[in-house]
Amino acid sequence: MKISGSITFKFVAGAGAFGFTRTNMRFFSLIHIFCLKAAALSALLVLAPACAPSTDKDFKPNSNHMTDIDEIRLCDEWDKIFPKSDKIIHKKVVFKNRYGIALAADMYAPKGAKGKLSAIAVAGPFGAVKEQASGLYAQKMAERGFLTVAFDPSYTGESGGLPRYVASPDINTEDFCAAVDFLSNLDCVDPEQIGIIGICGWGGMALNAAAIDTRIKATLTSTMYDMSRVSAKGYFDSMDENERMLLRRRLNACRTRDYKNGVFELAGGLPDKLPTSAPQFLKDYYDYYKTPRGYHKRCLNSNGGWNATSTLSFINMPILSYAGEIESAVLMIHGEKAHSRYFSEDAFKMLKGDNKELVIIPNASHVDLYDDRAGLIPYDKIESFFRKYLK
Repeated sequence: MKISGSITFKFVAGAGAFGFTRTNMRFFSLIHIFCLKAAALSALLVLAPACAPSTDKDFKPNSNHMTDIDEIRLCDEWDKIFPKSDKIIHKKVVFKNRYGIALAADMYAPKGAKGKLSAIAVAGPFGAVKEQASGLYAQKMAERGFLTVAFDPSYTGESGGLPRYVASPDINTEDFCAAVDFLSNLDCVDPEQIGIIGICGWGGMALNAAAIDTRIKATLTSTMYDMSRVSAKGYFDSMDENERMLLRRRLNACRTRDYKNGVFELAGGLPDKLPTSAPQFLKDYYDYYKTPRGYHKRCLNSNGGWNATSTLSFINMPILSYAGEIESAVLMIHGEKAHSRYFSEDAFKMLKGDNKELVIIPNASHVDLYDDRAGLIPYDKIESFFRKYLK
């Protein structure tokens, strides 16, 4: 294993490097984990397309050979927060995970590509949709010759699943594996050359998928969150077992109310207006999700919030338990100034082998790796990583 661009960086318990108190750290940890906004979703029937076309006219659908896809409705217009590249062909696709949930995805194919391609599935950040950061990463990698899909996780965005706004360490890990199922069965993809990219909370899901799915040959995590750790322990592990028990009691009381009322209580999302005293990382999230920079009408973080009781399963199910058994290649990138940096640093310590690397991006915050505004996403490094290990 190797660490690139590592810079000494300390978090101080209590006030911390960003001026958090123990109280507001716990409060904001609960906000970010599941209190980010989601979209009401619909259903669709779309079929798996042919790939590696030269023009949009060549990008025709063929029938999906899996089970029937529930009807879900897909937006036909280009509604991403980034412009469409003239170097790629784009098509909406749908595939099912093994729980029968239909996952909506954007497929990006490099124009004029021939033969079987290396492929990459992309998801994240946690509470975002494929029209945001994951779609940007997918399009950028397609420009560089990979066939990519950016998908909405179960219960969110344009994907299926009821009730809405549910997060699950098991099902969301399975979503990555389902994307590998789909890509492995495309005629234009080499099934031995499939990788995944997980951003923010889906970085942890990506590592969990890599630990269980030996078909995944290379995994990139960007600005990773370990959602099970932060759910159970708060930021910087500031929540003790007594506080965790209080949290369980509140959430189980919420379950009782949900059943009685027939409606799932939402945890709440980013406020429409931030107090000036908000910590910098919350201001960074706000700047992305609540402004034209990153706002999307279907995004949980941009609008509403997760079901409050989603937190319960993450508390009891640590997703990185078997990260040390990942044999395939892993590249982890994180911002030097990100409040979440310790998640990647600690997860990296679990990994084994000389095909693992941690890269710390100088001067980058957590959100700087969501888009190109700061120009800090290391696309050349990412491309060289996948070229090396997807062959």
